[in-house]
Amino acid sequence: MILTNCADCQQHYWRSGHQENCEIIHRGGDAEQYHAEKKYKWAVAVAVKACAEDTTGQRCYVCFEGDAEEGLVRGCACRGAAGFAHVSCLVRQAKILVEDAEARDLDDDKWDRWYTCGLCEQTYHGVVYCALGWACWKTYVGRPETDWARAGAMNVLGLGFFEAEHYEDALSVLEAELSMRRRLGADEDHILSVQGNLATTYLQLGRLEQALRMRQDVYSGLLRINGEEDRDSLLEAHNLASSFISLERFEEARSLMRKTIPVAQRVAGEDAEVTLRMRWRYAEALCWDTAATLDDVREAVTTLEETLPTARRVLGGAHPFTVEVERNLGDVRAALRARETPPPGSA
Repeated sequence: MILTNCADCQQHYWRSGHQENCEIIHRGGDAEQYHAEKKYKWAVAVAVKACAEDTTGQRCYVCFEGDAEEGLVRGCACRGAAGFAHVSCLVRQAKILVEDAEARDLDDDKWDRWYTCGLCEQTYHGVVYCALGWACWKTYVGRPETDWARAGAMNVLGLGFFEAEHYEDALSVLEAELSMRRRLGADEDHILSVQGNLATTYLQLGRLEQALRMRQDVYSGLLRINGEEDRDSLLEAHNLASSFISLERFEEARSLMRKTIPVAQRVAGEDAEVTLRMRWRYAEALCWDTAATLDDVREAVTTLEETLPTARRVLGGAHPFTVEVERNLGDVRAALRARETPPPGSA
């Protein structure tokens, strides 16, 4: 069938079910809300399936019910019988806290509860973060563009995509957020925050030079605004080192980490995730350089050996960062053995 004009299109799609679909979408809060609701349900199902082995037979720490209907998740640093929850219960908690803070005009708006566990106080990761990102977005998508919560929800959704390794989707959402914040005249620190998230996404997509340029701009901007002891400045130092390593600029990465690790240890503490991540990056910059000496590789092994037990204690053995450090330690130990073992027949 060839549709020759707009009226033909309208009549064809109306007869083929468009009227019914429009009514469903309208009841669901119009197109954006309807889409967000569908994606939220899908993301929850994905998260529940991914957590199924860990959550079988457990109970939600919020409502104390089991996993019979919705299913449970746990994507934080909780261990043992702690931290299991229905995504819907986590959503309800976050909404109540934010609504209460808004009603009382509090500076501490509890917004981080959208992506942080209320028990272990660590950030959710992977597909659980993604499900919470869709939950946050569907909660505030109906607000005006100028409302801070809508912009915040866009950010949580973009980072949720990143955590679930949907990097193209993350890029689309974060670019839209940056454009919106610029259009609305957001503060420089908000702009820098979104640019930092974009740079991390560029890195994952292989756009290494673009990531480095943006990362350098963000880091220098944060140093100027907040100083070197600010948490965001420390995180950006780590991220900048990551970009240097991706481009095999190892000496620059090492120099930056030698300068900022003592600051992180003093300000954030030895057990802080940012400190652990910095030490991990420093070890990478030491051992993967083709010009690395035997002492460099030994120092990398020592650094990772000191980092891994703390990561297990703070974040848990199943946390993606802990798993990555453990894997890297095995690789670096193997590299050290290869360097220390003389080739056959050399004696």
